Amino acid sequence: MSATKIFGVAGGTASGKTSLASDIKRLAGDERAQVIPLDAYYLSNSHLPKAERDAFNYDHPDSLEVSLLGGHLEALLRGEAVETPTYDFEAHSRAPATVTVTPSEVLLVEGILALHFPDLRKFFSGSVFVDTPDDLRLARRLLRDVRERGRTAESVLSQWSANVQPMHQAFCAPTKALASVVFSGVEWNDDQVRELLSKLGIDREPS
Repeated sequence: MSATKIFGVAGGTASGKTSLASDIKRLAGDERAQVIPLDAYYLSNSHLPKAERDAFNYDHPDSLEVSLLGGHLEALLRGEAVETPTYDFEAHSRAPATVTVTPSEVLLVEGILALHFPDLRKFFSGSVFVDTPDDLRLARRLLRDVRERGRTAESVLSQWSANVQPMHQAFCAPTKALASVVFSGVEWNDDQVRELLSKLGIDREPS
């Protein structure tokens, strides 16, 4: 196996970064690439009452256990497998189960604040910021959180106004300037993803 290279995939909530990371993985070769979601590294707030967990600001950098992810990336670069955490979005708490991630040629660290932390950026060989209009991101998030995460429309809109969008402007949007490539998250096709792979220096799977 070739040496591991790590890439950051950032962008606002519901910008399309998870779908893009999945497409990058598929077109780079599923057996050669893996995705590590930054969301998995939310701090475990199981000690807090449910009402406090619900009100917690999950869009602030302090909500993430970046030191744990950094240690995992170091281990993967050394050729060691790691057990990444998983997060229960309905309970707003870290779940007991873990996911085994083994070293691979391409590792994609995907998340809103993937490019915010210098302690993560130092591992990246390249990065992409998925740039999507605010109104489209809100529409997508509303649909996703109601359907998939057991939320009410009112709670989604309240969280958007109180935390999500202010934190986006403060901490996520500025990282667009740090990305190797800015990619439109409105819509895309495989040819555009292949072009992105080339810009990032990710070799495509041999046909």
